[in-house]
Amino acid sequence: MEGLNEQNKNTNQHLKYWVAYSKISKIGPVNFKKLIDFFTDMKKAWAANHHELISAGLDEKLVNEIIISRPAINPDAEIELMAKENVLAVTLIDNNYPTNLKEIFNPPPILYYRGSLDFLNNICLAVIGTRKFTSYGKQVTEDIVGQLTKNNITIISGLALGIDVIAHKTCLDASGKTMAVLGSGADKQCVYPSSNRYIADRILATGGGIVSEYPVGTNPTKYTFPMRNRIVSGLSKAILVIEAPRSSGSLITAKYALDQNRDIFAIPGNIYNHNSEGTNNLIKEGAKLVTNAADILQELKIQTVFDDIKCEPKIDTEAEKIVFNLLSREPFHIDKIKKMSTLNINVLLSTLTMMEIKGLIKDVGGKNYIKN
Repeated sequence: MEGLNEQNKNTNQHLKYWVAYSKISKIGPVNFKKLIDFFTDMKKAWAANHHELISAGLDEKLVNEIIISRPAINPDAEIELMAKENVLAVTLIDNNYPTNLKEIFNPPPILYYRGSLDFLNNICLAVIGTRKFTSYGKQVTEDIVGQLTKNNITIISGLALGIDVIAHKTCLDASGKTMAVLGSGADKQCVYPSSNRYIADRILATGGGIVSEYPVGTNPTKYTFPMRNRIVSGLSKAILVIEAPRSSGSLITAKYALDQNRDIFAIPGNIYNHNSEGTNNLIKEGAKLVTNAADILQELKIQTVFDDIKCEPKIDTEAEKIVFNLLSREPFHIDKIKKMSTLNINVLLSTLTMMEIKGLIKDVGGKNYIKN
């Protein structure tokens, strides 16, 4: 009932009619705005007849769709379903609608969410990239997001497989602030992929939010994901593209960011790597090349709060010393470490394990190790 009580405090007394209209998928943000501007009261819009809807500027085909769809939609039942799923909503005319998002060309008329929108009051940075990431992409995401989190930046991403979920998880592991934008309903059963629902739960448990423009029960489609990308960039002051092939959906977000006058940052990559084609092209087209979090913070004019005190690494054995001196921030495969260290394989394996436990080194995937 707590969610329902908060919903009742919403300054828009006719929320249920906003929700009801959002169930008619063919309306979209542009036509929704026509309804808002013409009727001002969405209760009147819901009761409008054919002639009135035409007068609002909707075309004949859409008006017929509305007339056919409305009898099957129960506005009160939709509000009850939202309360059951702990999903809240804020409309475009509400005072607590996210300011950054309201400024974009076609903001969602209604924004559904679980959790809280409070983290959006901080400076927000969208971190995006390919689903099929490399160890380099993972390492860069963890390094930069980790530092940004220490500097009180809210991390926005799409909870997708790959760079998105690495960004969310890194932020959560560092006790930071993060928000996820979905291409489906905000209710738990619609979180996609289902394997990331535990991350969604962690986001909510730490005060963050899961947001969407789609009503409860909406499953993702190939159309909803590109549409949600404008919200990812719209909520943010800037976006950071980590890894992106030439055809990556991240480039759609970058295009939205450009249209929304957001800063675009990109990580340079190997010119022979497929995953770097998109980011390298963004840089050629004017995106700001960044190699660390400080580049972003400086560009956004944020005073850094990096840790200045460096603790001496606790190295206990000669084998640990050999391995530590061999490694850098460039990943080394275990075979290369064995060859260069000349350590017995059993000694090397136990040494690597102990050094990982102590936080001296890190396996970034595929038995490739870096110095922490």
